[in-house]
Amino acid sequence: MTQPLPDTPGFQQAAAKVKTFPTSPGVYLMKDVAGVVIYVGKAKNLRSRAGSYFLKAAAEDMRTADWIGEIADIDFLETDSEVDALLTESRLIKDIQPRHNKDLKDDKTFPYLMITTREEFPRVEVTREPKQKGVKLYGPFTSAGALRGAIQVMQRIFKFRTCSLDISESDERWNWFRPCLLASIQQCTAPCNFRISKEDYRRDIRRLQTFLEGGRTKLLKEMTQEMQSASKNLDFERAAVLRDEIRMLERLDERGELDTHAQPEVFYIDPKKGLAGLRKVLHLSETPRVIEGVDIAHLGGGQTVASLVQFIDGLPFKPGYRRFRIKDVSGIDDFRSIYEVVSRRFRKLSNDGETFPDILLIDGGKGQLNSAMAAFRDQEITPPTVISLAKRDEEIFRPGESEPIRLSKSAFALRLLQYVRDESHRFAQHYHHILRSKATLDDR
Repeated sequence: MTQPLPDTPGFQQAAAKVKTFPTSPGVYLMKDVAGVVIYVGKAKNLRSRAGSYFLKAAAEDMRTADWIGEIADIDFLETDSEVDALLTESRLIKDIQPRHNKDLKDDKTFPYLMITTREEFPRVEVTREPKQKGVKLYGPFTSAGALRGAIQVMQRIFKFRTCSLDISESDERWNWFRPCLLASIQQCTAPCNFRISKEDYRRDIRRLQTFLEGGRTKLLKEMTQEMQSASKNLDFERAAVLRDEIRMLERLDERGELDTHAQPEVFYIDPKKGLAGLRKVLHLSETPRVIEGVDIAHLGGGQTVASLVQFIDGLPFKPGYRRFRIKDVSGIDDFRSIYEVVSRRFRKLSNDGETFPDILLIDGGKGQLNSAMAAFRDQEITPPTVISLAKRDEEIFRPGESEPIRLSKSAFALRLLQYVRDESHRFAQHYHHILRSKATLDDR
């Protein structure tokens, strides 16, 4: 039996709105009457894909028929490519957990290609749990299978190792080690048997890195010419192999940028060590439990919003996330924006008798920190521990202290603060116009 399309005003308005969408790649977001995102999808062509939900076929499709009647609004985020759309969709679904998205809600992450640069003989591997130190990362990639296939092709060319052996040039026992099959088929130079010097092996790794960082044109051109030559000589089997290898290498473009498409769940930070480090560095009487981070974002049309993220016991607590639309500041003025959001946030907490966070982290330097402290002073509110983190040199500023605190880049305390700061920045930048419910966009 044919199901009619919903005739609610919200659905009709959304159907009209989607006709104005661009035809470029991106992510679309369905919202209910309360403004809550109920479904997130990706598209090669936003207008065409999102518009399909407003056709009769959507009312007849068992996957969508039960919920399209809830659509009261639709929005979109434009991306640079289909790959960016896929990665952005995954990130949004994990963070928002829309009730009608069944896939991508789990903890599965996209894979990376990792080169262990600090080892004497670096190895190459595919991983969903990348290390943070001593490695060079590429990705995330959208297809683990395609990535592994590309590595096999690259290994034939650059002959790197993929094993987990701990090879040391000073250990003579490797002189008698028997290499694996990859050495026999000329896909590895067998550093495990010292058949190549450390210098020559590391040179090959540098060539691989150059290839991964954009130097693929020459190699792909040579492989294409070889494929055409094989086909001309009626060696169709060889031509087919080369064709498949070229396709695998071309799929290396199907990856995101490390910074743009961060997957915070794959970079583990020990929360206990981070909190203990903060207690020591900030000279606190007790180990902090609740940290809130504030960031200012400037959106299209001159609008400014502030994001506030909350961490409990060193981990994100997303029900505590808030966004504030800046009301009293015209133009771009981070200092006054921070003053406003800190005033509003802590005035409300104070009036409601709610507990303050143990640490308030402001994104910025001395100026931003002074603006936050001025808000507490003018409101006559006793502040919690307030600090700021300047991104340029990752320096920690404290009120009344002229010199910043400088920590090792590997310090657990700094890494936790960076996590809070980066999460607040990501939350502000990515979701400025998609979550309009009272729980996430706070006008108070």
